[in-house]
Amino acid sequence: MKILLVYPYFLDNRINEEDVSAIPMGLYYVGAMLRANGYAVDILNGYNLGPVPHRIYQLLGDKQPDVVGFSILHANRWGGIDIARMVKKVNPGTRVVFGGVGATFLWEHFLTHFPEIDYVVRGEGEHCFLELIRFLENGAGKNPTHIDGLAFRKGGRPFKTKDRPPLADLDSLPMPADHFAFEHISLTRGCPADCTFCGSPAFWKRRVRFHSVDYFVAQLTRLREKGVGFFFVSDDTFTLKRELVIDICRRIVENRLDIVWVAISRVDCVDEEMLVWMRRAGCTQISFGVESGSGKIRDLYHKHISEAAICRAFDLTVRCGILARAYFIYGAPGESEHTIDQSLALLRRIRPLSTIFYILDLFPGTALYEAYKQSSGATDDIWLDRVEDMLYFETDNTLDKTTVLQFGRRLREAYFDRLSEFAARIDLADDPALYPLHADFLSRLALTFSHGDYAMNPLVKNSLDTAVMLFERSLGYHPDHRAFWGLGLVYQHLRRFEDSVTVLERGIRHHKTSLDLHMALANSLMRLNRYPEARKYLENLPDHPQTVEQLIRCCRFMGDREGEKTWVNRLESLQRS
Repeated sequence: MKILLVYPYFLDNRINEEDVSAIPMGLYYVGAMLRANGYAVDILNGYNLGPVPHRIYQLLGDKQPDVVGFSILHANRWGGIDIARMVKKVNPGTRVVFGGVGATFLWEHFLTHFPEIDYVVRGEGEHCFLELIRFLENGAGKNPTHIDGLAFRKGGRPFKTKDRPPLADLDSLPMPADHFAFEHISLTRGCPADCTFCGSPAFWKRRVRFHSVDYFVAQLTRLREKGVGFFFVSDDTFTLKRELVIDICRRIVENRLDIVWVAISRVDCVDEEMLVWMRRAGCTQISFGVESGSGKIRDLYHKHISEAAICRAFDLTVRCGILARAYFIYGAPGESEHTIDQSLALLRRIRPLSTIFYILDLFPGTALYEAYKQSSGATDDIWLDRVEDMLYFETDNTLDKTTVLQFGRRLREAYFDRLSEFAARIDLADDPALYPLHADFLSRLALTFSHGDYAMNPLVKNSLDTAVMLFERSLGYHPDHRAFWGLGLVYQHLRRFEDSVTVLERGIRHHKTSLDLHMALANSLMRLNRYPEARKYLENLPDHPQTVEQLIRCCRFMGDREGEKTWVNRLESLQRS
């Protein structure tokens, strides 16, 4: 039996494609469970296939799956429905299964209105999906009422079986890294919080289960062996168990995994010792849900965090050389100019170096959505409209679109107006053991001001000056490769070629075999018509096609035809090999 697992596309384009481009972890766990039990499984990342349905038809025709499973978050449900219809057109006998958090909360809606959906897996999917596949493989004579956690049509009406108890031992699951390569990884399932805008409390019942340190680090190790070096640790709150986190970080350091990763936490779940270990183990960013500067709105969200805890967490995180990112939500019940002022005041106090501002959405499974249905008399049939989501202000006659969008503009403009100031006020712990990591932190941040998102954002003031300040401060801690290279490039951009040469030559004394530094230095020297010096540096790395191409240019400018011919031959030899 051939099985295709699909992560379907969304309706709306994203400013940051990475927000939706990653296959959810659950799909890899389901795929690993099926492969470990002898089934042929492919995973299709269809997040960008909406504009090209012919490619989907081609893939379905090539793979000829017997069963197609879909990972439905919520906003991608219409992509799943569209592809399910394509599946049935290609082969009406192919079974279509929806799963994921969006399918769990809307199982009855899907089975009522969309005949192309045959089954819905509710909750955790690994064992339920495996049991369904075995049932289908054996002929599927009767309804699978014996499979807990499933929904289907019985007598033409939606029917659900008993809820499946949560899996007691997460380590008993086949390890996805044995079968796939990916960047998103998780230590836990669930979250103890009861945030009213989040579906986690209803999906996981506020219960948290943990993988062991051995399982988690083994998965990291196997992915590292496959060439994955950057990870999104996607737990709702990675740092719930302090000693567990420290043990994981200690193992990462001892095993010299040499990875970079980012995580999500709560402001009341971090301390300095844990943060130092996380930084040593490669953590470069932690995202915290701040949501609002208004305590009243935070209470409405059931955040249960104080302003003092928020400030402490941001101060500690940055002191340890980890970028503290803030999530804010605006457009809440009771949002006003005053509550926006409170959020701006908190932003100025915590000085986050990255911030994401969201308009409050209502999603199935959240307390706010259930409250809306109860007060309005609405049903899940509202999702028959071909939309991704519903914004809260659309349901509240005290708010309107113009006002809420203006709230967002105020927040973004005020934040980016102060961002360079926030960068200048970074306070790092004076611990010599952390100096190389501080240098790394500062040079990473500098690069966002010189070449990254902040360099391209017109709301950010003095981005290049800020980049120079951060690169120079980085080098005050440690001879960081990225800082030499980035500062040299900024000086090039500013046409300060002599300064660029000076800093890049310093860099090469510390990083003698760096291709990036040699290429950048040669470029600056050539801009100063110092071709013999550029040639001398480039000849230190004769086995790189990029340096050889530059050597050819040098020889041409110098009128050295014999040298040019020699390096042309060398380039051809490298290209052949």
